[in-house]
Amino acid sequence: MEYIIEMLHITKEFPGIVANDDITLQLKKGEIHALLGENGAGKSTLMSVLFGLYQPEKGVIKKNGQEVKINNPNDANALGIGMVHQHFKLVHNFTVLQNIILGVETTKHGMLKMEAAREKVIELSSRYGLMVDPDALIEDITVGMQQRVEILKMLYRDNEILIFDEPTAVLTPQEIEELMKIMKSLTQEGKSILFITHKLNEIKAVADRCTVLRKGKYIGTISVDDTSKEEMSEMMVGRKISFAVEKSPCHAEGIRFEVRNLTVSSRHSTKKAVNNVSFKVKKGEILCIAGIDGNGQSELVYALTGLMPIESGQILLGGVDITKDSVRKRNMAGMSHIPEDRHKDGLVLDYNLTENLMLKKYFTQDFQKNGFIKFDFANQYAEKLIEEFDIRSGQGAKTTVRSMSGGNQQKAIVAREIDTNPDILIAVQPTRGLDVGAIEYIHQQLVEQRDCNKAVLLISLELDEVMNVSDRILVIYEGEIVGDLNPAEITVQELGLYMAGSKRSEVTL
Repeated sequence: MEYIIEMLHITKEFPGIVANDDITLQLKKGEIHALLGENGAGKSTLMSVLFGLYQPEKGVIKKNGQEVKINNPNDANALGIGMVHQHFKLVHNFTVLQNIILGVETTKHGMLKMEAAREKVIELSSRYGLMVDPDALIEDITVGMQQRVEILKMLYRDNEILIFDEPTAVLTPQEIEELMKIMKSLTQEGKSILFITHKLNEIKAVADRCTVLRKGKYIGTISVDDTSKEEMSEMMVGRKISFAVEKSPCHAEGIRFEVRNLTVSSRHSTKKAVNNVSFKVKKGEILCIAGIDGNGQSELVYALTGLMPIESGQILLGGVDITKDSVRKRNMAGMSHIPEDRHKDGLVLDYNLTENLMLKKYFTQDFQKNGFIKFDFANQYAEKLIEEFDIRSGQGAKTTVRSMSGGNQQKAIVAREIDTNPDILIAVQPTRGLDVGAIEYIHQQLVEQRDCNKAVLLISLELDEVMNVSDRILVIYEGEIVGDLNPAEITVQELGLYMAGSKRSEVTL
């Protein structure tokens, strides 16, 4: 059998952990091969070995049957291997075109020659239906567009083996469909794709074969058409997973959190990002704000949590006006926030786990004396949360958070935010980029908060999550609330119409 890439018996170790333990992966030419596993199963590590970011302790890599040595990403590019990372590697104040050619620029007499590059980018963009504006600045385009820029970077370098690391973690349902079409058209052109994911629907939709990893070990390679989602999830987690969210009927009573006529200006345009929005969240309910990315959700959350100024309106928590309060004052008043961007707003990546888990408490009497932190107490506190929330890391509480898998970083944030015993928990994309086991766990945590008579405000782009977890849905479109819906009474298709702005209901708030 002719494989374009073979990774044979790869072992990669880090302090305290064997990330890849004797793993073999074989990619056929022209196939989409999924790599499935929980967070921390070793998927990204294995792909980083193939891309030359890590050197394995054992094992060989072959391309077209010939053994190759990949010392760095330049070697990988020379072999035609490209990678779209889970957290994009783009320069935010550069244009799309500048990002695409970075590192492979054409120069003449020390001057950049952009004309040919621009033509090639425009040609590739239209050929693959990527529709990217080469002159837009990265910081002004949506994450979905940023991802297309990453794909164009690979195509511009004529890469034939394309690695997609969790490519749909940051996309809306519509963008995911577009990406699937793009991936299929790439393989029709003769490219071969390795697709890291833990979303079983997507594997079913595009992949030909799937290799499953669990806790750093190889479990098996299967044909996607012949294997059910249930069988795949069991291979991945090692136990049966419930795809339904278990929750009792909602008994909401009494208003815990209220937003009145909130208006927030946009960072990018003269339009209002949030326009005269009002809603109430009751004790004991999960209220979900659903919408396609970029319709004002981020600005709304930043305004509610104190990370961004508001133009007008009021925010009330437990009947008390907190509109002008600082972030810390809001936290002390009973607000917790699981942010959308865990790296930017959720964690200090170069701090260890203990330091991150006590970020909301280090200034309290329990944690400090005369301005000095009581680290013995802090470490015990961290150990308790690590145990309680099953946060996995190589060196326990001493682990630098940057080195942990995305799912375990997310669990650390959830642990810290829930442990403050909040009155209102604002959870933004809480399961973005997580595997089915971790998603099941975080959904249970949200429902548990609701059942403890807390108010939960969920902001999500995942339609399944919106429909399964929420007790009530508000749809946001272009900064306005356009629907107040009961998930038990509507279909996903109907919700999609509201999200796309083609349907409105009389919103009674």
